[in-house]
Amino acid sequence: MPPDLIPASAGSLLDWPGLIGALEAGHRLPRAEIGDSFLYRGEDTLLNRAAWIDGLGALVKTATIFPGNAQAGKPAVNGGVSLYSDADGGLEAIIDFHLVTRWKTAGDSLLGAAKLARPDSRDILIVGAGAVAGALRAAYGSLFPRAEFAVWNRSPEGAARFARTHGATVADDLETAVRGADIVTCATLSTTPVLRGAWLQPGQHVDLIGAFRPDMREADDAALTRAALFVDSRATTLDHIGEMKIPLAEGTITRADIVADFYDLPSGGFARPSEDAITLFKNGGGAHLDLMTARYILNAWRGAG
Repeated sequence: MPPDLIPASAGSLLDWPGLIGALEAGHRLPRAEIGDSFLYRGEDTLLNRAAWIDGLGALVKTATIFPGNAQAGKPAVNGGVSLYSDADGGLEAIIDFHLVTRWKTAGDSLLGAAKLARPDSRDILIVGAGAVAGALRAAYGSLFPRAEFAVWNRSPEGAARFARTHGATVADDLETAVRGADIVTCATLSTTPVLRGAWLQPGQHVDLIGAFRPDMREADDAALTRAALFVDSRATTLDHIGEMKIPLAEGTITRADIVADFYDLPSGGFARPSEDAITLFKNGGGAHLDLMTARYILNAWRGAG
């Protein structure tokens, strides 16, 4: 039987509550086997991520990250996704890369926010105005329908375009915007911190997405030491992504400072410690999350006939 070929238009069959339900259910299954490999050419990256979850299947996702594409008006990230049967290893589906990435990336952060952000959060700041930011606006808007959104971007023109397209206001000063937000979600390609811990306020939730390489960070040491730290997966963040790898190596934080990851959801360990706590979530986006998302997409695709 040939594999299902699932285009980007299948996004119309999906919804954010359904996805975070699928992600939470996926973490009740046996822990994923994960393998990542990175190849570099200057600023360009070839990333291969594979995952296998007993009962859910296997997935291989290849991503190419070319930051220079933005200057030519091309997507900085491209790639392909293959989903395999858990029963016999057959290729079940080839799914549009950007469809899986959009829903996995924002869904990862949304599940974190559903457990860690205060339910009464009303002011949400998006740092960065790229493709991921649009998905975050949609995802967070579904969980916090009464929220008001602001966007800050290094390029004011990019922030203005995003604001017009996605229904947000432009934040001119990042420090002021961070201090006034209930949730700060950061999706940049910065290698040096743009978010300062001195700006954070009690009760805030911080969502860090952009850093994916060992040399990348979005938040400074003060942000990490002031906050209760959570990650989607210890296995794919602590030793691989600069956001955690660098401060761990320097002794700024320890592994014991990581309160929980998504595999602690069934026990109730992945939760806001107190009303006034600052919670910080690192979205590492491992292949196991791509697998859970791809399976959710395939089920929705087949369910729609």
